[in-house]
This record gives sequence, structure tokens and C-alpha cells, in this order.
Amino acid sequence: MTVVLRAVCGLALLGPALAAPAGAAVTPAATTAAAAGTTVAGNVRYELIGRWDVAKLNQILTSDSPKFFGVSVAYTPARNAVKLYRVTYASVIPEQGNRPITATGLLAVPETGATAFPLLSYQHGTVYGKQQVPSFPDQSPETALAIAQFAGQGYLLIGADYFGMGVSSEPEGYMVKASHQQATYDMLMASRAVLAHMKLTAPKLFIGGWSQGGFVTMAFLEKLESAGVPVTAAATASAPVDVMATLSGFLDFPRKNDADWISTLFILSSFSFENYYRVPGLARALLTPEYYDVARKAYERQPFNPADVPTDLHKLLRPEYFDAQFFAGSAYGRLLADTQAYRWVIKSPVRNYFGETDEAITPGIGQLAMTYQRAMGSGNMAVEAVSTGNTSHRGTYATAVPQWKRWFDSK
Repeated sequence: MTVVLRAVCGLALLGPALAAPAGAAVTPAATTAAAAGTTVAGNVRYELIGRWDVAKLNQILTSDSPKFFGVSVAYTPARNAVKLYRVTYASVIPEQGNRPITATGLLAVPETGATAFPLLSYQHGTVYGKQQVPSFPDQSPETALAIAQFAGQGYLLIGADYFGMGVSSEPEGYMVKASHQQATYDMLMASRAVLAHMKLTAPKLFIGGWSQGGFVTMAFLEKLESAGVPVTAAATASAPVDVMATLSGFLDFPRKNDADWISTLFILSSFSFENYYRVPGLARALLTPEYYDVARKAYERQPFNPADVPTDLHKLLRPEYFDAQFFAGSAYGRLLADTQAYRWVIKSPVRNYFGETDEAITPGIGQLAMTYQRAMGSGNMAVEAVSTGNTSHRGTYATAVPQWKRWFDSK
């Protein structure tokens, strides 16, 4: 498979997913439990899908993650094993009149004997594979890293799969803001029901995410604050907090180091917007006729030849979209303009980590939430942008994770 569809915005799948080392497979007891499952709170179900021991977690930190993310980072070694559960819960699609659906996510529980833990909700980045998401952690290197660094050190960890991902039969809702907010919020509520059933508590809530997951983290924070749910701290890496500004940059002010997989972002978002906002023909209006069919197959996860998807945006997108005024006034552009997650008065402590040489997210986008918040009056100092140095898109996340951990621990 060529780079365009293995190196997507969040996960950048330039290689195989992290494989479980020998002996780390689901145990027979776990298989039995997974088959049975447990239902709580009427519409929430959880099932044991695996157990990662300390050796597996430390292999992720010392070998698998450096190999996958391309940087060597000093992580804090795991201290405890972790049990992994898939949570299935009821949710709704806000963009479609709160149409009921079923969604899934991951709950990772440390084996420490304690009954109270800090809780991290991790929001995953863009992936091409439908199961490269938290509730299939062996297929999600970014989730594996978060599990190893946080759950391996006594944090509960949850992660929503987003609508259309995991075992969902829905189409993907890529960068569909209200649906992302709903998926993460309902996953948190479902996880709390599961934890109550397990007689575990989580007095402190932390949230974090990378790339697409950074956007989702900020959107989730907006929903949590509006609902009065306390958030101890929120952290992101490579977060496109303003999607219109992010995508416009690739069209109007391209950089020499722009990633050659950027075309995927336009494909996933245009078809997702068409489906979720119910705007027939939206993707066809954006994409050139020559590449519409292969793009649709890519979005729908149908068989296709990835080499047929162009990396040159001038081949994929109709020429009129390179006119900034036309782009802004189009149906696609107007929906993108509303896809932002920083324009409210943020109350919770936030750190947005960004890479100076990130091929997908510019330093300007990385600092945008801080700049906006501090532009108000004497300045809202709740948001801080933190550089991870000359790091790539993957490297920014891998470098930021232990910094998240130290900051969260200080809280």
C-alpha cells in the first residue's frame, strides 16, 4: 500500500501496527469473558479483550514505539499489568436529529489492587483501517503507547472509537464535530458506569489526543465545560484546532515539507460531511471526476488500488477550490469554517504541543488556541502552546506523551 493511505493525518500508518509479543495474546479466561460480556446500566456492555503484562508494556515503550514513531524518547517504565476491555454503548448522531446508534471504545484498567485512579480519556488520530482504533489496541500503535505510559503507571485509560470506526456499521464521521463530541462524552459516561460496576472510582479526569484526536480533545473539552464536568487538565499534540485554516494552508500557502498524504484529509472529510450533514453531492463537487470513484472506495473501505489516489492536490480537487474566496463560499468550505475547537472562553488548564517541522500541522496552527485565548482583553492564560522542537507529525506525539504524563502527575 502506498504512502497516501498508510500515512493519514493522525496515525500515519507507514508500517505494520504494533504486534503483540509472544505470550501477550488474549488468555483463555479473557476469551471466555469476552464471549459472555457484562451488561450494566441497561445499554452499556463491556467485555475483556486482553491483558498486557509489564514486559509487553515496556516493550512498547522501549522498542515498538521508537521503531514506529521514528524517535527515541525516554518514557517512564511500566509498573503494573493492564486489563483491556471493549465497551459498547448507546449514543446518537446530533447532526441527524439525534438518531440512535451503537458505539464502542476501550477501557484499560491497571492491575494494582487500588480502587481509585486518575482517568485519562485518549482521543485517537486519523486512521485508514476501520479497526486501527482504541478498542482494537494491538492495531493502534498510538493507543498502545498511551496504554503503556499511562495505564502501565496506574491511570485508568479510555478511548472512544468515533462513529463509523471499530465495529460500527455507520459510515465514518471524520472531523464531524458534534458527533465527535457525542462519541467521547457518551464513552465517558458509559465508562463511569462500568467503573461503578467494578467498584472503582476516578476522581480526576484528564483528556488528551493526537492530530485528529487533538481536535477531538479540544471539542470534547468544550462539551465537558458546557456540561459542568470538571477537567483537571487537557493536552494535545499536533491538533488542527481550526480545520478550515489547516486545509486552506495546503491549497493557498503550501510548504515544501507538506505531507504527501494530505489528499486523504480532503477525501475523508468531504464524504463524512456529505453523509453526516446530509448534503448530497458534496464530495463530487469537491473532487475531480477522474478520482471521485477511487476516493469514494477509499472512504467506504471498499477494495481499491491505493496507488490510484493522487498525492498532488491539483489532480484530486477541482481547480476552483484553489481560489480562496470560492473555497470559503462553497458548501464544503462553510462546513469547514464551523469545524473549530478553540473559540470559547476556556477554563480548564490546556497544553497544546506542536512540532516545529511537523509535515501536517504548522506551528501557527499549533499555537492558535493560545493566541486566540490570550488575545482577549488582558489575556486568558489557561492555554499554553508548547514546542516539542524539530519533530515530525509522529515525532511530536511520541515526544509529547511523557511531557503530558509529567504535567498530569503534577496535578
